[in-house]
Amino acid sequence: MTCFADSARYEIATVTENVRLARDTMRVRIAAPEMARQAVPGQFFMIRIATGNDPLIGRAFALYELDPEDRAWFDLVYLVKGRLTTRLAELRPGDPLAVWGPLGNGFDPIACDHLIMVAGGIGQTPFLALGKEALGRQAYGTPPRPSGYASDVTFCYGVRSADYLSDVDRFQQLGCEVLVATEDGSAGPAQRVTDVLEQVLARQTGRRSRIACCGPEPMMEAVAAMARRYQVPCQVSLETPMACGIGICFTCVARIGTPHDWDYKRTCVEGPVFDAHHVQW
Repeated sequence: MTCFADSARYEIATVTENVRLARDTMRVRIAAPEMARQAVPGQFFMIRIATGNDPLIGRAFALYELDPEDRAWFDLVYLVKGRLTTRLAELRPGDPLAVWGPLGNGFDPIACDHLIMVAGGIGQTPFLALGKEALGRQAYGTPPRPSGYASDVTFCYGVRSADYLSDVDRFQQLGCEVLVATEDGSAGPAQRVTDVLEQVLARQTGRRSRIACCGPEPMMEAVAAMARRYQVPCQVSLETPMACGIGICFTCVARIGTPHDWDYKRTCVEGPVFDAHHVQW
């Protein structure tokens, strides 16, 4: 596991698109070829508004998608809910944006029969790239990581209501089985995404399955417990708030189990992806 941000780059990049995907949900496209060529599913980028110092610190956003041809750009998806994301939503093509990355580690590209991706809310952002890689639709990283390592991919996607669902058709076109849960029943059954996951795991019959999960911490804790009960390997992408993104400030530490006890690990450089069974929830 890489525990330093030595390969990260910093630049004032250019916004080429900034479009709405769903309620309060936007996708920004950033022209930064050198960063795009290095990124792998599960890594993230830190961004700041390039004009001014309000807000002062950056925010972390997971890689969503890359330019499939020459990797000249990458996409980030974000929820508009604070000062930085409100200002980010106002940017137009041609505007500058301060970016550094790619940062952290990604989901492991391990062969399996069935990859189950579990997302709660905006936690769906790492999974378009992961699904594409797992099904062999696209390679990521320099040199390229293995791809095509899963026979089937199921995407369990939970949101509060149907108007928050983002890019469901993209996952379906990719070849993923998409199972949606909404708390109010406006799309799919009125249930939580953990209920959907339980149904998926219950129908497994000797297949080598793996889980990748991202979303609110209580949801990830419940997914980790369920994975343990079904004896399925599980990785989670923690959403611990970060200030620097490069391991200096220690504001993003999480309690991670060690062979003898536990220790604080920096989510930005030793994560954000951890073995779910090692996280001290």
